[in-house]
Amino acid sequence: MDIIKIPRMDKVEYDHLIEEGYICRIAFQGEKYPYIAPFLYVFDGQFLYFLSTKYGKKIEYFRKSPYVSVEVEKYTRDLSSYTFVTFQGYLEEVTDSIEKKLIREQFVDLIKKKKLSRNILAALGHTPQDPAEAIAMEERSFVWKLVGVKDLVALKNL
Repeated sequence: MDIIKIPRMDKVEYDHLIEEGYICRIAFQGEKYPYIAPFLYVFDGQFLYFLSTKYGKKIEYFRKSPYVSVEVEKYTRDLSSYTFVTFQGYLEEVTDSIEKKLIREQFVDLIKKKKLSRNILAALGHTPQDPAEAIAMEERSFVWKLVGVKDLVALKNL
């Protein structure tokens, strides 16, 4: 019996998956086990950007080691169709005020375009009563960028 390997996606396919999506998982190097957390992301065609609240285990792990694995996936309920891409790289904090403002505005646009619940604001350091624009006006979260990608695996169903 032959083992069938899951086919790889080409760059156009996985770029489309990333552009279409907005939720990923990031695995940080934990104490003994990896620490995995969901994140909203925006993609500018070159880099993935994330907003992180300024508290929690992820901050501790990021400060100890910025090296992470990031996974973006899409699948149907019955798993008849699925695609995913994983990246191994490291997170870099964006410190330039203009760049941070532009990225934060992309998150505001994402929330509006995808018609996401305002409850998502709580995961970004705001209350659901805040307008989405508060993300761009106030710095209640860190802005991280995935850089130094050394390995990328992008697979799809048959």
